[in-house]
Amino acid sequence: MTTTDRQRVSARRESLLGDEPGAFASARYQRITPLKARRVVDLVRGLPVDDALSLLAFAPQAASETVYKVLESAIANAETTEGLDRGDLVVSVAHVDEGPTMKRWRPRAQGRATRINKRTSHITLAVQPAQIVAAKKGGKK
Repeated sequence: MTTTDRQRVSARRESLLGDEPGAFASARYQRITPLKARRVVDLVRGLPVDDALSLLAFAPQAASETVYKVLESAIANAETTEGLDRGDLVVSVAHVDEGPTMKRWRPRAQGRATRINKRTSHITLAVQPAQIVAAKKGGKK
């Protein structure tokens, strides 16, 4: 399906990709701190999807499993909804936003309590054909 054939365009897709071909996927409310997730997401930004998947498969960080699943979902979305070739895709947009923080209390000495913050993340990845990403980089110089 081409962009002109699409009946309905979400505001989220419009903000991430505009009217260019590509697809995105997001995982919301993931129980990983945004700082730790950003370390992993920064590794794959701008890479071809096959290289990014192989890098994520062997990355020691805990967030790499979640980012791997989100990237697989974005690739599947690109193949099914947009009809794009998997071998031509590049990770064009990759960002992690902070989700809600669950606040818990831990008892400490002398009747005191310390707050424990259990942070969550919203992970978003978008994939686009390599020609589109290269054209964007060339136009910004």
